[in-house]
Amino acid sequence: MKSVIYARVSSREQEETGYSLDAQEKLLREYAEKKDYTVSRTFRVTESASKSQTRKTLGEMLAYAEKSGIAVILCEKIDRLTRNLKDAATVDDWIRTKEGREVHFVKENFVLNENTRAHENLVWDMKVAIARFYTNNLSEEVKKGQKEKISQGWLPTKPPLGYKSVGDKGHKVHILDEEKAPFVREMFELYATGNYSIKALVKEMHKRGLRNRVGGKIGKSRMHDLLTDPFYRGDLRWKGQITKGSQPPLVSRKLFESVQFLLGRKLTSPQYRKHLPVFKAKLNCGECGGTITWEIQKGNWYGHCNHHKKCSKTGTTRQDRLEQMLFPYFDGVAPKSERVLRWLERALKESHAEEIEQNAHKRDEIARGIARADQRMERAYIDKLDGQMESALCQKVIEEAKQEKVALLEALEGLGEAQVAYYEAGYAIHELATHAKEIYESQKATVEEKRLLLSYVFSNIELEQATVRPNYTYAFEFLSEWVPKLNESFELEKSQSMQAQISPLQAEMSSLLRG
Repeated sequence: MKSVIYARVSSREQEETGYSLDAQEKLLREYAEKKDYTVSRTFRVTESASKSQTRKTLGEMLAYAEKSGIAVILCEKIDRLTRNLKDAATVDDWIRTKEGREVHFVKENFVLNENTRAHENLVWDMKVAIARFYTNNLSEEVKKGQKEKISQGWLPTKPPLGYKSVGDKGHKVHILDEEKAPFVREMFELYATGNYSIKALVKEMHKRGLRNRVGGKIGKSRMHDLLTDPFYRGDLRWKGQITKGSQPPLVSRKLFESVQFLLGRKLTSPQYRKHLPVFKAKLNCGECGGTITWEIQKGNWYGHCNHHKKCSKTGTTRQDRLEQMLFPYFDGVAPKSERVLRWLERALKESHAEEIEQNAHKRDEIARGIARADQRMERAYIDKLDGQMESALCQKVIEEAKQEKVALLEALEGLGEAQVAYYEAGYAIHELATHAKEIYESQKATVEEKRLLLSYVFSNIELEQATVRPNYTYAFEFLSEWVPKLNESFELEKSQSMQAQISPLQAEMSSLLRG
């Protein structure tokens, strides 16, 4: 007689302790040989298979047996074949549909067929019920363990790309993966520039060396999942709920939120193109407000307005000529010497000292707010134990206090970042202004880097009849007002017209004094 084998393991522990698929198949083939059965096919269910995949494999086996005229199924034990009433009913239906069909459970020395006696059917039903109980109980224990893991701030599954798990079983924690983490951080930084679509980012990161855990290319949908995973900012997302995690954040909250904002754009997401002009979507027509369109002809980019009906004149402007018109605006915000830049650095440090003092007061106030939230949670819990507060109200008070505490902790974290960033950003802006033209003209500068530089310096640029009217960003607008005065002051000192002064910032140059 023809037969099929059904082998299944439901956990890695079973695989490692003598219940492996190979061990089951060997046992069942030996049994088939003794009974003079021919094994037509083996169906195997691995420990990684989901409930739906397990049911699908069972259905495929019954369909194969129906089609091939096979009347015997060989299985190690009842709980290897089914652990729920639905699948048990499916097997029952298969047996009773045609005479002579049997399921052999070898280790339990039990054969299920249409002639099985009442007390044996009772054993079948009981063992299915016990297997179902085992599955349900295991599910409860797993959920309880997951809940405890989440409460401790750890994800109860494998962490996303850029992290790795360390520690013993049941006590695993997540740390940064030194090899993958820099790539993932770079992935967030590149997308935050606004110059990449998801498709373009996939290609760029693959070119730079980012690979998944098995060494393959990260797909578009997976890349999107990674960019939206709050795990990277230090939070956990589990069953739709966001909680505070204990893992070290890979990116700042500010960078993460910037990426989420860009991912939520509609119709304005950058589309990948083989040829990307530097000024694409960065120039508007000064007459009608329309976006300047760019076309490449004989190796040169030309920009023109497509709103012909609204514009009186629709001339074209070549990219290199437009760049020559913008370079004076780079020079207008650039400190003229390293000495000017060093003075700015010193001035920023002095100003930073005041910022530190202000932040200390803010930090104290936030700490008091956190202490008040802790006290509210403690009082609510004590009142509940004393019977002075209902459980529902206690839970509500605790949840509100928790949310307030999380918000305060985020504010405290942001305050620490801002304290360092205040000085660093201030100096970086001045240094960028000093070398902006040099960076732009560098042969090593890519189109993406030039576009990023333009977005730092100019909020928007208007073009009308071959005349350019750029508007600075807030930071560079400030520089355009004060850097020329500062350059003038140091130029006067250099020409020895201010030799008697101890500093170029005495009252004679009152425009540079604080306030």
